Amino acid sequence: MDSDTLSKRILKEINPELPGPQAPRRDVHKDAPGQLDHWSPAILLERAAYLRKLAKHSDGSASETLKEYPRHLTMLSFRSRDGVVELHENFADLFYVLDGRATLLTGGTIEGAETIGPGEIRGVSIKGGTRQELRAGDVAHVPAGLPHQMLVPSDKTITSFLMKIQEKP
Repeated sequence: MDSDTLSKRILKEINPELPGPQAPRRDVHKDAPGQLDHWSPAILLERAAYLRKLAKHSDGSASETLKEYPRHLTMLSFRSRDGVVELHENFADLFYVLDGRATLLTGGTIEGAETIGPGEIRGVSIKGGTRQELRAGDVAHVPAGLPHQMLVPSDKTITSFLMKIQEKP
């Protein structure tokens, strides 16, 4: 089954009143330039239910870009497993935890580091580093250049609103 068919089936399962299959939304708000963008926690958590379904049928995580702006973008992320180590040379990550809990590991040395694109490094684990528990309502800012990894206990999940903010050109 292709991902588009799976997405349509999941959307129909989440909301049976939908009139026929609908493709997943890429941009939750398609406002005119200069307009206010607003996402209430209820809207974000409703959308996260869709991501939870996608994660269940994939590797335990799913995210989507809500809106792109000239120097930042907004995303919604659901995770039921540990993430890979990430280092963004030019972008900071600002997490707002909507639901669940996890540990954010930052700093230290990236083990198994691999450059996957310009300014983007991934790894298997972090040696050393600092642990910070995150719970619903918490905000965490990870500056550009700082290795980080989201660790999710096997019986937990985490749903976050995420801003990727360009700090370096």
